[in-house]
Parts: sequence; C-alpha cells; structure tokens
Amino acid sequence: MSPTRLFSLAATLCLATTLAHAAGFGFIEVPAGNDGPALRGAVWTPCKAPAGRIALDQLAIDGVKDCPIEGTRLPLIIVSHGQGGSLLGHHDTASALADAGFVVASISHAGDNFQDRSRRDDLLIFTSRPADMKRLADYMLGAWAGGPKLNPDRVGIFGFSRGGYTGLVAAGAVPNFKLRDDLCPPLSFRPLCRKIRGDEQPPPPVPDPRIKAAVIVDPLSFFNAEGLKGVAVPIQLWASQHGGDGVTPQSVEAVRRDLPKPPDWHVAANAAHFAFLAPCTPALTRAAPEICADKAGFDRVAFHSAFNSDVVGFFRRTLQ
Repeated sequence: MSPTRLFSLAATLCLATTLAHAAGFGFIEVPAGNDGPALRGAVWTPCKAPAGRIALDQLAIDGVKDCPIEGTRLPLIIVSHGQGGSLLGHHDTASALADAGFVVASISHAGDNFQDRSRRDDLLIFTSRPADMKRLADYMLGAWAGGPKLNPDRVGIFGFSRGGYTGLVAAGAVPNFKLRDDLCPPLSFRPLCRKIRGDEQPPPPVPDPRIKAAVIVDPLSFFNAEGLKGVAVPIQLWASQHGGDGVTPQSVEAVRRDLPKPPDWHVAANAAHFAFLAPCTPALTRAAPEICADKAGFDRVAFHSAFNSDVVGFFRRTLQ
C-alpha cells in the first residue's frame, strides 16, 4: 500500500493513532455440530506485510495469504451475504476493514449460497442464517487459532440483502413474515410464499448479545416498528436508489423510520441492489452479468472507495 493511500485513509477516518495495515487472508471451516453443518469461511486480518493480490478462480482480492496477525484485543466483524451469495462477495470491504485493524470473518450460508441453493425457498433459512452467524462468532472467539487476539466485547456485523435481515435479527429484531404482501401476493405459487401463508411459522431466531454495532445494507425486511423495537445497538443503514432482488427503496426507508434510534443513513444514488457487491473482474462479469452490470453512469469502483471508508469509519466510532 502506497504512503499516499495510507495518508488519505488516515485523514478520511480522522485517525490520531497508527496508520493502516495490510490485510492478511485465509480460509476457515466452522465445524459441523448439533446446530448445523460445517460452514466454509474466510478471514481477513491486520498484518505488517506489504499489500498483495490473491487470485481465486474468477476473483482477484487484495490480501496476503496466511499473514501473521498484527495486534491484540482486535475487534471482530462477521459478514452475512445475500441470497445465493458467497463468502467472498464483500471481499473489498473486508480487506478495507482489515487494513484498518479489524478481523473480519465471512461464511457461505448452508443451503443459500451460489453453489448450493437447496434451502433458498425454505422458510427455516431465516432461522438458520442468524444461527450460522452465532456459530461463526463462537468459532472465531473460541476454537479459531487467532481467537486469543480478539476482543469479545467488540463484535460487529455486516449484512447485505438477506444478510441485512440476518444482521438486524442478530441485533435484536423480530421478523413477521406476513408483512410483505408485495413479495408474496395471494396467488403466488412460490414455495416460500406458500409456507409464509401457512399457519405454521418458524421459531423466532435468537439475537446475539455480543453484537455491539451493525452495518445493514439494502436489507430484505420482514420488520415493522414492533419487530425492530429490540434493536438497541448503533446501526449504519444503506439503501440503493433502485433496489432489486425483493428489496425496495420503500422497504428500506421503512426500516429507517421504524428503528427505535435513528441510524447512520445512506442512500447510494443511481445504484441498484447488487452495486453493493465488490467490483467484478472481467471474468466474473462474463460469468455473472446479472450481479456485475450497473446503471449507466454508475461507477462501482469509485462508489466502493467511499462506501468502504464510511463502513470503516462507522465501526471505528462504534467499536474502537
């Protein structure tokens, strides 16, 4: 990382202490247990080595493979991806956070990721997703080799789309799946909608009291003011101007309105839903144009530079 970029990041975040580190990178696996199957994951950590690039199939990410962790009592951010997403979907944001001194851990949700969508229309996925994140936090703070370097009192969550739902639940929200008639009109034959219209609803997911701050990005919302009243931690809330994938600007605005405390609110101008995913390589653009194509005039690379700085700044204010 160049001295110019270091100085710019430090100035942007109003740092009065040390400059940023590079991002270490490695894969993890949360073991299977009574509460769920094994979860494939990735971890980004602060490290002293010069920044590098790691090629991973159709992606190229910033990081240093298996770099020794720099620092102690480090804050932890856990990441929940959207429907059919990936543990690497927000790799640039994770790298920026690790550069700034955070440890970031992400998993692919079982049955709701790009390789396995078998539970995408299972209503119980909305219970298992928050449970996945609790298991991830348990693993990072316990069995993970770097666990002793983490501060269990400084844990945050980043969630996008269904991951935004997941983050709100982890922070204390209670969903009501019958609220969204626009997602499940009366004549819809979608399996998930038939289950939502049924009398038997899943058990309410359990919040994680270790979560002290949350960045919630274009969330899929099944919440009203009653369901959000238990959210007491600081929230940074992002909405795309155009929405997509079941997320509407109106539904995110309703979350903003109904949170008991005003969030740190941002609207991404001229952005559609998938603009919050990391900028795509040419290979990924060819393979998945539906998540890589943006509105005319929208510069995803420039947007993510500002977006990542805002996310880092929020977690610095609330966790450090």
